Amino acid sequence: MADYTNPPPLPNAAPPKTSGLAVTSLVLGILGLFTCGITAFLGLIFGIVGLMKIKGSGGTLSGGGMAIAGIVISGVFLLLMPFISLAMLLPVLAGAHERARTINCVSNEKQLALAVQIYSGDNANHFPPAATWCDAIKTNVGSGNVFKCPAANPADQCDYAFNAALGGMDEGNINPHTVMIFESDAGWNGNGGAELMVTPARHLHGRIYVVAFADGSVQEIRQSQLNTLRWNP
Repeated sequence: MADYTNPPPLPNAAPPKTSGLAVTSLVLGILGLFTCGITAFLGLIFGIVGLMKIKGSGGTLSGGGMAIAGIVISGVFLLLMPFISLAMLLPVLAGAHERARTINCVSNEKQLALAVQIYSGDNANHFPPAATWCDAIKTNVGSGNVFKCPAANPADQCDYAFNAALGGMDEGNINPHTVMIFESDAGWNGNGGAELMVTPARHLHGRIYVVAFADGSVQEIRQSQLNTLRWNP
């Protein structure tokens, strides 16, 4: 006969299952730290969907705290992402701008070196007088801006100097590897030797000098290479 005074115990209810969406949201939110916030967008979506499912599960799903944490962390990274991206982009843009100025300076010196060679061809293969070299070649230069380095003072009329040792010389008697034009603050018709070279260097944070040689070539010279330059023809 059944004993109704002591009914059998009810089976224990199954413990709520942790929401996979909540876990995923938290993980993606944290990964936003290493992905510049890229995973945070998915983390935010998974967190919202997971939280809605947890609330509608009737207690069969848990992890609401993780879902909220995932939403908050992901949201913070999404808000910060434009600033993080800008902070990463600024050095790149600055480097590109610096590189562009160096390339411009190289182009200027190539045009000046060509103008000197044109002058030489028109004057029995003799280089212009050092004391008036800018005046002598300016008609062979397309624009006065060629005399101006983009990394120098915009008010300067000329940001380059001529190797005085080459003034008036026969081009055939000059070693082609001799410095001809270099960056300097000596101004219009500035001429001289290594003592006139601008210090510190204007390019790549003081590391690069732009130098044109007697053969018309132009090179970017590092500080450590300055003592290898040839100044005497």
